[in-house]
Amino acid sequence: MRQQSRHLPAFILLLVAEKPSHGGAIQTSLQTKLPSLKADSGAIYRALQQLEKDRELAAEWNTSKPGPPRKIYRITPAGRKRLEFWREDVEMRLRNLTFFVQSYERLLRKQPGEAPARKQLRGRRRSGIA
Repeated sequence: MRQQSRHLPAFILLLVAEKPSHGGAIQTSLQTKLPSLKADSGAIYRALQQLEKDRELAAEWNTSKPGPPRKIYRITPAGRKRLEFWREDVEMRLRNLTFFVQSYERLLRKQPGEAPARKQLRGRRRSGIA
């Protein structure tokens, strides 16, 4: 799994906790709400399979609408417990990243000649390099 997809299961669990959904709707929600995540459909379906295998999601087939049956995923008690783990993980990462950004900002204030590098970093971040 690509590093940027490390939290893909967390995002899927969160979306399904908000509203039971089928794989295509989950993918659309991820693309809409987190366009920088760049998770392809294969990664999403592999994550869904693993979450179901781990009993964090349960699924049933919906055949009530026209068209092909859709597998509707819903979160389980184990999935809600896993969401708590992910919340703690994300909070810890936010603290670490905030420390980095604040330390870097202090460093730039001490070394005003480094401002062009900061602009270059922002350009890299927008382009997905950093």
